[in-house]
Amino acid sequence: MKTSDFDYDLPESFIAQTPVEPRDSSRLMILDRKSGQIEHRIFREIGAYLCPGDVLVINQTRVIPARLPARKETGGKAEILLLRRETDTVWECLVGGKGLGPGKRLRLSDGLGAEILSGLDGSRRRIRFDEPVESHLPQDGEMPLPPYIHEKLTDPERYQTVYAKTPGSAAAPTAGLHFTPRLIEELRAQGVLFAEVTLHVGLDTFAPVTEDDPRQHKIHTEWCEVTPQTAEQINIARAAGGRVIAVGTTSVRTIESAAGPTGILPYAGPTALYILPGYTFRAVDAIITNFHLPKSTLIMMISAFAGRETVLNAYETAKQQGYRFFSFGDAMLIK
Repeated sequence: MKTSDFDYDLPESFIAQTPVEPRDSSRLMILDRKSGQIEHRIFREIGAYLCPGDVLVINQTRVIPARLPARKETGGKAEILLLRRETDTVWECLVGGKGLGPGKRLRLSDGLGAEILSGLDGSRRRIRFDEPVESHLPQDGEMPLPPYIHEKLTDPERYQTVYAKTPGSAAAPTAGLHFTPRLIEELRAQGVLFAEVTLHVGLDTFAPVTEDDPRQHKIHTEWCEVTPQTAEQINIARAAGGRVIAVGTTSVRTIESAAGPTGILPYAGPTALYILPGYTFRAVDAIITNFHLPKSTLIMMISAFAGRETVLNAYETAKQQGYRFFSFGDAMLIK
């Protein structure tokens, strides 16, 4: 297995720069992973492929305005991008600016001070703020859109799912962006169940694998939670014959991290689960997902679920049919 096995050509014109309106008017590719058969629908029609008793697992994390303009003690510009909270005041961050090593201090636009405690790999730093930074985010923070999106988002809520609750992500679980309150209500009326999990998404989700052998790649760690209530809900649904359908790769990672020999177990903590072809899925029966970056851990995960050739053939079909790719792009249901 080589990283190049998961590469594909994608002209920049296919990368969606803005979301469609309304949310559920995006396109939906239906991929049968056993036969490779493909159908083309609109996302709001997804109920035609769901049955009463199926459970949609949704990640209810909320993106925080994690991009913080700052200044050095010398007055020069800098930028802090919050990645993961370690304590009330200590965060793992990406820091932009020269000469920002341990001991250097930064100040946000409203005056909140911060000290760089240690250097991590690359531009990552461990930073201690003078007080908890969360209350400063509404005033100082900006939404951290993915690096391939170059247009400013007029409404920051369009980079949140309609069911987002718990703040903590540096990126949205984008497969969920296609749902509207009305569609959720219609699916519930149809007998489809919704189970909430949490995984706080880091920016490493966009990082390409640079090693020739993907098995040598150091997978990122993210915090996730499956509550006892959610574990029980999913186990009851499965026992009754319902399918577990993960909405997005973050839900896949969470549920598979919590899967035990006899079902889903409650779990709260870090996950470094790395799903590559050859992985045996223990909990997920189908996946709703967007179209992912070449050579990313996400396209590798999807290839583990549906087969590399099947996925790459579907991506070529998507290009031929004019689908929109990545975070604000169209969706797939892989069943």
